Amino acid sequence: MSATLPLFRRAFLDTWRSTLGWAAGLAGATFLYLPLYPSIGGSAQMQEMIDALPAEMTKALNYDQIATGPGYTQATLYGLLGFLLMTIASVGWGAAAVGGDEESGQLELTLAHGVTRAQVVLERALALLLRVVLLAALVFVLVRLLNDSAQLNIRPENLFGAAVLFAGLALLSGTAALCAGAVSGRRTYGLAVGAAVGVLGYVFNAVGRQSPDVEWLLNLSPYHWAYGNSPVANGADWTAAAWLWGISAALVALAAVALNRRDVGA
Repeated sequence: MSATLPLFRRAFLDTWRSTLGWAAGLAGATFLYLPLYPSIGGSAQMQEMIDALPAEMTKALNYDQIATGPGYTQATLYGLLGFLLMTIASVGWGAAAVGGDEESGQLELTLAHGVTRAQVVLERALALLLRVVLLAALVFVLVRLLNDSAQLNIRPENLFGAAVLFAGLALLSGTAALCAGAVSGRRTYGLAVGAAVGVLGYVFNAVGRQSPDVEWLLNLSPYHWAYGNSPVANGADWTAAAWLWGISAALVALAAVALNRRDVGA
């Protein structure tokens, strides 16, 4: 009897070291930023520092929110270092899932073992999804553990919504990378497309917040879809969450169709 989801199991287990590495990085970021809040959050010195920064920089970095515990967590962890680490991890995994295997010649060998091309895409996308969800869950648990000692005053339901958006935002970049790799057969193209989704989303949000004249850029920013409502403070925008997760599902479906319609290794 064949193993259930063999490609998913292999993809997930083969990357356990990198998953642990990214988990350690996210844990380090959480323990670096959040315990500092009681000594700086809401203080006169913090407000003076914010006021001393250029208004454009303050808006771009979301530092206009950091006077409160939820806003500080949103700006420093979910919106900055955590976002960066999760995006890099997801894009790397997504680009390697199909495009990386094809570049190395492993994809042809895998297909010779009686699995379908759609199965390759779907099971490896499932492995990507599980890794992203585990990392987002880790951050959720760590923030909950630090919530009282760091005086963050974050409501559990808001933190849960932020975690769903955090995972969805990272997954969008990862599935974009997977899709580009499946369409092109090249890991490099997957990396470029996945990184572009993450970077341009951040840039469009930063620029769009500067002036009413360029606010239309916010509509093009997945980063703004996820964080424009400040979910750690105000709760998730579930419509935005549905868009993030739905587009990721559509990208995986497109990847399966694209891989099925072209010659592998060409």
